[in-house]
Amino acid sequence: MSLENLPEREEDIDFSDIYEKHQVQFDDNLDTIVVADGAPIVDEAKEEKLLNVIKKAFTKGAGEIKDGGMWMPMAPNAKGKKESKGYLFIEFETPEAAHAAVKNMDGYKMSKSHTLSVNKFTDVEKYNKINDEYVEPEVEDFTPKEHLKSWLMDPQARDQFVMYRGDDVSIYWNRKSEKPEHVYSRTNWTETYVQWSPLGSYLATFHAQGIALWGGPSWNKIVRFVHPGVKLIDFSPNERYLVTWSNEPINLSRLPEGGHPFTDYDEGNHILIWDIKTGSLLRSFPAVQAEGQQKTVRWPMFKWCASDKYFARVVPGQQLSVYEAPSMGLVGKKSIKIDGIVDFEWSPARADKSDPKLPHKEDILAYWTPEVGNQPARVTMMSVPSKEIIRTKNLFNVTDCKLFWQSKGHFLAVKVDRHTKTKKSTFANLEIFRVSEKAIPVETLEIKDPVLAFAWEPQGERFAIITTNDPAYGAMPGQGGAAPTIKTAITFYYLDQSKAVAGFRPLKKIDKKTANYLFWSPKGRHIVLATLRSASVSDIEFWDLDFEPLNTGEGKKEAKAELGSSVQQLSVQEHYGVTDIEWDPTGRYVVSGSSMWRQTVDHGFCIWDFKGQQLLHETIDKFKQLLWRPRPKSMLSPEQKKKIRKNLRQYSKVFDEEDLAAGDANAARVIAARRKAIEEWYGWRKKAEKKMQEERKAAGKELRAADEGKSETIEEWVEEVIDETEEIVS
Repeated sequence: MSLENLPEREEDIDFSDIYEKHQVQFDDNLDTIVVADGAPIVDEAKEEKLLNVIKKAFTKGAGEIKDGGMWMPMAPNAKGKKESKGYLFIEFETPEAAHAAVKNMDGYKMSKSHTLSVNKFTDVEKYNKINDEYVEPEVEDFTPKEHLKSWLMDPQARDQFVMYRGDDVSIYWNRKSEKPEHVYSRTNWTETYVQWSPLGSYLATFHAQGIALWGGPSWNKIVRFVHPGVKLIDFSPNERYLVTWSNEPINLSRLPEGGHPFTDYDEGNHILIWDIKTGSLLRSFPAVQAEGQQKTVRWPMFKWCASDKYFARVVPGQQLSVYEAPSMGLVGKKSIKIDGIVDFEWSPARADKSDPKLPHKEDILAYWTPEVGNQPARVTMMSVPSKEIIRTKNLFNVTDCKLFWQSKGHFLAVKVDRHTKTKKSTFANLEIFRVSEKAIPVETLEIKDPVLAFAWEPQGERFAIITTNDPAYGAMPGQGGAAPTIKTAITFYYLDQSKAVAGFRPLKKIDKKTANYLFWSPKGRHIVLATLRSASVSDIEFWDLDFEPLNTGEGKKEAKAELGSSVQQLSVQEHYGVTDIEWDPTGRYVVSGSSMWRQTVDHGFCIWDFKGQQLLHETIDKFKQLLWRPRPKSMLSPEQKKKIRKNLRQYSKVFDEEDLAAGDANAARVIAARRKAIEEWYGWRKKAEKKMQEERKAAGKELRAADEGKSETIEEWVEEVIDETEEIVS
């Protein structure tokens, strides 16, 4: 355009082509921006370093950040030096990444004194629009809730159990040899199976859309967790958290909008962790599978420490991830790289100094790694949260390992399956770590044969193992047949402290058995040896490890008892088709069940006392499951328990009287029922005879006695000698 053609006034100049060419595109979508507050306040010299640290954390925990997408406002301080204001803006590539940042990074600890608070930028605007005028919320009327541990107040101190048969789930009181007392039933209460929480407060039922927890005297629904297709659950030891797993990944497109707690972050995940008290979803996790590993489910996937404070899982062969509850963040902000790691177990001991024998101030876990190249297999003990290695033990020619903690956490037993150098035969070692002693010494026990089962005595220093040298061990069952029943041996070990260096020694060995499972009483001392799921043997053996025979040699000096003489068999019973064994929480009763899930015929259960005497036998069609209701730990102090034991005879008299009264009442009820039945029968007979006479009379066929008027009554006296006493009179 020449100068001659320019308009006289500036307002008449047309700039539309320039505007179109250099137009700036404004992005009205603010869903990709978050505000992070609580960051450290730094000067210009440390600005770039802080931004790099924050960028690395948010990229890992949420997603990609746009180039130049981080802005941290700086302003002069009182000394005129520029410094940050403690917050910054972060713009991500996608709204999903921004949402994940709010979900995962809110509450992120940058240091002991700096915890980030992360919110969406759009939420900040929403909060600014909140009315400044206070509106008092409506106070709902207080509705008292039922006590979740009310069953512990039963005057007779009975235990409850849940039974699942057909489509019905029922709760019962155990009444020794009498028929169980019904408490509550519901048809189609669950779709697959039921499960108690560890302390017995909740009964979990499974449904297509998730899990429901029930409890209280009325068995009302306490809380519900949405997880479509849920198959497995696991409670934390103190019932604070619940872990659920489904083989179906979370798919938001298939779920009704607003009827679930899931977000884009949860899409595709299989494992969910919930807060039981609030019912809120804390975090979801994807299922992990090692490369080349078969798609098998190892449950529980997450294992909890005794205090519920930490939980962890293994990525097989790669790392151990330890998380902190309830924040759900990684301890130390990263997983622990451990090449080849296979499995781990937490110590059941609490890190609260309640046990003076345990010197460690932190929670302890143990894990094992196999042989990799020239590196031997290894068992390692680690304290959490410091991640300090407190003990290791190298192992050679290892096929597999299993970790078994003693209930108090004083010992860790590692069952090591080993092979010879030619790998043609196998044997086992038991590596026992004495955690309560200084430097944690390790004792090795050589076992010549393969070990099928291992179990510590609860609260004790003894354990039992099942071994076999049967050639049929490991043989595959024939087509459509069951595995062969093999000969086994059971050995009990005890801690021998008679020598300068204490060690575990065999207490007694029992040969020529077929038992394949060990079930210790929860109170120790008694144990059940059972042959389960065998086509030919259904033996249940009851043993006492502290049996005290009656002393018949009055006045004679007692000879020193032979080692193992206190281990006595109390009885041997048989329950055809037995598939499950479970002790009640008090250690007084044992239930054996034959479930339709594993057995085709003779479904039902038996209740035995600890001596093996059968108290009840119920044959139940379509019997599936029977579970004793767990009890929480006793609140009595050691001194109170000692006082009760001291006065046990006094308490026993009261219990004996109650049992006698109950027996008399039962007998009276039986007699009354029989008398009532006889009276009803005689009443019916008189009515029938009267009706028959009327019918005969109407038909003209009335009966007449042949000796009418000539009969006589004959009375016969029978004398019976009840008691006879002879007395000599001088």
